[in-house]
Amino acid sequence: MTLMQLYQSLRDLYGYRGWWPGETTAEIVIGAILTQNVNWKNVEKAINNLKKNDLLTFEEIHRSPVERIAQLIIPTRYYNQKAMKLKNFADFLHDKYDLSFDQMFARDGATLRKQLLQIKGIGRETADSILLYAGDKLQFVSDAYTARLLGRLGFITEKLDYDELVAFITQQIPQDVDLYKDMHAQIVHFSALVCKAKPLCEGCVFGANCVGFISSTDAHG
Repeated sequence: MTLMQLYQSLRDLYGYRGWWPGETTAEIVIGAILTQNVNWKNVEKAINNLKKNDLLTFEEIHRSPVERIAQLIIPTRYYNQKAMKLKNFADFLHDKYDLSFDQMFARDGATLRKQLLQIKGIGRETADSILLYAGDKLQFVSDAYTARLLGRLGFITEKLDYDELVAFITQQIPQDVDLYKDMHAQIVHFSALVCKAKPLCEGCVFGANCVGFISSTDAHG
């Protein structure tokens, strides 16, 4: 099985995912920052709180006290740290790009990635999510789900660094922004539903290819 066959199987299962949700660029960026270590339903609650309080723009986040932001994003866990991350990004966007996403995303992806990674609290997965989903930059997003799934399916046999895993994937698939977006979304969706830390192996479409497959017989001795 190739990575593109893996993607096509997931696409056949779930259809086009249409990810990342968000009515504005700011909302997509906010979601990318808030979603770390929490499920998307809680992120949606926090985004709705921000929206109700007119804080769904980085202009308003830049102006607002971090304590106010934190209280509105409590559903996301680690809300004090995440409020600070939002403030840090808002300060960056204000200082470097006059709060203009058009100006920011006019930069080439490699340069912008370096800048994003210099923002305190913005890691590689978050930076890459911003680049790909908010900026339509050709930057694949990896995560723990991706490493786990590709390991179980035998694509990788050793632990790879985040950037090594991204390089491994992008060398084997077409360089296409829409493909990058949907492939990451498919992997996350499948891993959250089926290929969990404790996987639901019975009926899995990848059972024959999975080195970690657990049959009902195995599970019950």
